Amino acid sequence: MSYRSTSIKSKWVKTKWLLKNANIRKYVPYTLLFNRSNLSIMLSRYSTVYFKPTGGTGGFNINRIKKLGNGYQVQHNAKKNRYATLDALYGQLKKRAKGGSYLLQKGIQLATANGRPFDIRVMVQKSNNGVWKSTAIFTKVGMPGKVATNYHQGGDLGYFNKTLSKAGFSKTSSERKEKDLKKLGKSVGQIFDKHSSGFRELGLDVALDNKGNAWILEVNTRPQFYPLKHMKDKSMYRSIMAYAKQYGRKK
Repeated sequence: MSYRSTSIKSKWVKTKWLLKNANIRKYVPYTLLFNRSNLSIMLSRYSTVYFKPTGGTGGFNINRIKKLGNGYQVQHNAKKNRYATLDALYGQLKKRAKGGSYLLQKGIQLATANGRPFDIRVMVQKSNNGVWKSTAIFTKVGMPGKVATNYHQGGDLGYFNKTLSKAGFSKTSSERKEKDLKKLGKSVGQIFDKHSSGFRELGLDVALDNKGNAWILEVNTRPQFYPLKHMKDKSMYRSIMAYAKQYGRKK
């Protein structure tokens, strides 16, 4: 895709940018680079840890590690394997990494809508006069039992207020949440500008935990929005495209 917007592949680089900001740090789940000692640290602190490629997209190769009474369970897509010791687990993850760089991230128990886990995408775009705007907010509703909620992983796109209503949020609290998340999106855009130039679009993947707290799982610098075309209400897609045309993005 050749349009004018800076792209940063490394999730670790982007995570470190967010962690440097005192106001945003609280939204970032604890994250470390994958190695033997960090795996041990993470699993001594958290019962669920995600193992994901530093440069992956589309929810591919994300594994969920769960601490069990007698060992560890690793789930990739719907497939689960058990390992009795930390060494066995580490050996297996190292094999899966195939020499690539991976992150370990504290697992957030996603809020559910009608029993299906979901996360939120906040689209942030910059106009030609340099102002960041949150142009769309929608949900990605996962298949029960799958690790990732992504469209590529069989998930569905949902409307923000509808999904939150199914998750038990009142109209007032879902409107307040939407306002907060759009503000968060703009703040992240401003933070990214401090570290590199030329950003025009970002897609924040945000999880709500079962208490309704927001967590930034990842910031995409090449967010896909063509799936929005397939939604009944095309206004979000049109709004994003109107901005995208300013920096030469056609789809």
